[in-house]
Amino acid sequence: MATVLSVSGSPSASSRTNRLLRHLDQRLTAQGHEVIPLDVRTVPAEALLGADFRHPAIVEATELLARADGVVVATPVYKASYSGVLKALLDLLPQYALTGKTVLPLATGGSVAHVLAIDYALRPVLNSMGAAHIVQGWFTLDKDITVREDGTLTVAPAAGEALTQVVDHFSAALGRVPLLAAAS
Repeated sequence: MATVLSVSGSPSASSRTNRLLRHLDQRLTAQGHEVIPLDVRTVPAEALLGADFRHPAIVEATELLARADGVVVATPVYKASYSGVLKALLDLLPQYALTGKTVLPLATGGSVAHVLAIDYALRPVLNSMGAAHIVQGWFTLDKDITVREDGTLTVAPAAGEALTQVVDHFSAALGRVPLLAAAS
């Protein structure tokens, strides 16, 4: 099957966004995909803030992206946009790093007022990076994600069904040959 780079744009290891993404990674793995997690918060701040394109962590992220057939990008929404750490990483990747890739954008946030952040903030950047196919993304309210004390995750039924559908659609899209890749 496909290789998927699963990018968490959350600055916090214990965030709902990060935990939800890793939960969805399990579904992709169960479907036969190789999933490689990349937590942007683990990239050294000096590389991100200093725009150090040659830093080993940035080089590694670029190589992981080049190897992937598909990319899942998950971010918490802050001030109606995706996270700053995610923006810093995307700025350091090659201009057309997503060429030929299928991409699934996901976001979490505290209010439905931020539901359009995927379409108006994140999708244009992913598109400008050459993504072959950006599948329908999904915004999940923080209140629909519960992390128990033992670390297990529960997603509200309606949100869980919607997430299953978008992940399955992404998984199916990975099996198709993108039009851009066929034209090369």
